[in-house]
Amino acid sequence: MRLAVLVLEDEPDVREALERDLEPLAKHVRVEPAEDAADARAVIREIAADHDLLAVVLADHRLPGTTGVDFLVELANQPETAHVATVLVTGQADHQDTIRAVNQGGLDYYLAKPWAPEELRSVVRTTLTDVVEQRRLDPLPHLAALDAVRAMELVRRRSE
Repeated sequence: MRLAVLVLEDEPDVREALERDLEPLAKHVRVEPAEDAADARAVIREIAADHDLLAVVLADHRLPGTTGVDFLVELANQPETAHVATVLVTGQADHQDTIRAVNQGGLDYYLAKPWAPEELRSVVRTTLTDVVEQRRLDPLPHLAALDAVRAMELVRRRSE
């Protein structure tokens, strides 16, 4: 089983930039792009069919059709995706949208565009580690993509 990161962004250049910035992690986790909510739902079904685990969703707010916040709230309210860590990567969400994402969607992080590549990778490592810890997964197969300090603590705790 591989951990998966879904990149939900409708602008091709921005989506490609996110994927490029996640390339160092893509050797160890599955990074899947989607351009809108319908596409994202299809990708989630594909991840599940492959017996991988959707762990993190990076979502823009302004999307065609359903907004990123609406999509994150939808994920939080479905038992099969309630565990997913969520990150809003946007420069467009207003205060009310952000509050709704936190209160109704359990938003884990908010990254403003333009993001710093190292900050993006750090947030993804942190949220992947959160999911591994909360789901009580063995961290060893995912070690290279996790927050190193916390992952080693998880390994130590598992061996006690």
